[in-house]
Amino acid sequence: MKSIGLIILAGCMSLMSVNAQAQGNATTPAVTVESEKPYTWTLQDCIDWAKQQSITVQRRKVNVRSSQVELKDAKANRLPTVDFTTYQNVSNRPFQESYSGVVGGSEVVTFNNKNSYSGNYSLGASMNLYNGGVTKNNIRLAEINTQIAELNVTYSELNIVEQITQLYVQILYSQDAVNHDDELIALGEAQLEQARARKEAGLLNKADVSQFESQLAQDKYQKVAHETTLEGYRLQLKQLLELDGDENLTLADPVLENNVLAELPNKQQVYEHALATRPEFKLQQLAMDKTYINEEIAKAGKRPIINANAGISTTNSSGSGNMFTQLKKQWNNGIGVSLSIPIWDHGKTKNAVARARLERENTYLDMVEAQKNLWKTIENYWLQARNNQQRYIAAQENVDYCRESYNLTSEQFRLGLKNIVELTRDKTNLSAATQQMLQAKYEALLSMALLKYYNGEPISF
Repeated sequence: MKSIGLIILAGCMSLMSVNAQAQGNATTPAVTVESEKPYTWTLQDCIDWAKQQSITVQRRKVNVRSSQVELKDAKANRLPTVDFTTYQNVSNRPFQESYSGVVGGSEVVTFNNKNSYSGNYSLGASMNLYNGGVTKNNIRLAEINTQIAELNVTYSELNIVEQITQLYVQILYSQDAVNHDDELIALGEAQLEQARARKEAGLLNKADVSQFESQLAQDKYQKVAHETTLEGYRLQLKQLLELDGDENLTLADPVLENNVLAELPNKQQVYEHALATRPEFKLQQLAMDKTYINEEIAKAGKRPIINANAGISTTNSSGSGNMFTQLKKQWNNGIGVSLSIPIWDHGKTKNAVARARLERENTYLDMVEAQKNLWKTIENYWLQARNNQQRYIAAQENVDYCRESYNLTSEQFRLGLKNIVELTRDKTNLSAATQQMLQAKYEALLSMALLKYYNGEPISF
């Protein structure tokens, strides 16, 4: 039996050594090093910066490390648990000259001292030998949860890329709208100066000059509205980039004209590629795998549980001789196996299995719905890109016609053949046509970029 005790002690020392090594190899939290900010931000600069600095992405990465710890914890449950317990007792008998007591369960000892001391020491180990596969399946669940956490990082990065792209394009559109307003204001100021000069010459009346002043005020008001929209989009982009509100954010000016009418990819091909590569669908499949494992864990409630245990113990007391001699004489070794067979649990196991199967049905429906939503998203992007390309072509032609009409009306107004109402009308038509062309241009670019992104191509302008 002493050999059993030596084996248990050796096992305990090995476990403590493994634990110390694991603590020594524990990873320290990652420290985010802030890179140098670019002077002008390209779309790729924004994407790279957001992936590095986004709090959402960093939180997902922390979740990955947390899931890895949970996996280690699940694997550790295969190992035995070892506990050391000691009880120390001091007794005082002030009215008794002598006292006889039982030590170690069998030896009778007589105490002449009014104060006595005793100690008990035990080292025990227990290990699960079989629990219906719960430990194995918990490890599988922890492995899947780790994969899910890693895919959530990728999913968050993809979402950030889409959000940044949308805001980036909106900012480019708003900047062009403001630039167009500046052109209108410059033209309106020049026309107003000419109108005032012609009024002084008696060629125009005060009402005509007021018309020019009113039109100029409207152009300035429209610029303020576009600038407000621009600053709103710029603020949202700063928030995604985790930049302070007072930091400068100047976007690079990409060459976009050649990309507006680029050929669109096949939407069926885009759908199949996205379905095979996008992380949200891998997450759905992993969620389905979890339901099967959860069902197996639930079924384990009907299976027996077998545990093994072993232990050593000893005692010592005052008035019984040398302490080490007592520890040796009172040394006990023990080993045993326990078996627990479930008979009736009020239907809990049956209900747990039913819940796991219902969870699988819901997960399957979620997967089908996600696939349909993916097709809807891709088809919407494709239709928007195609329609906006056609709108852009038509808008370009409309701008050319409106500009030609405005130029003719402006010349005729200078010659006195057209009035201020007709000139203002043609100028308004040209402005509206230009805004429509800009809107179709950037909406086509955005839809096309996101469509290609779902097809696995990098977003670039």
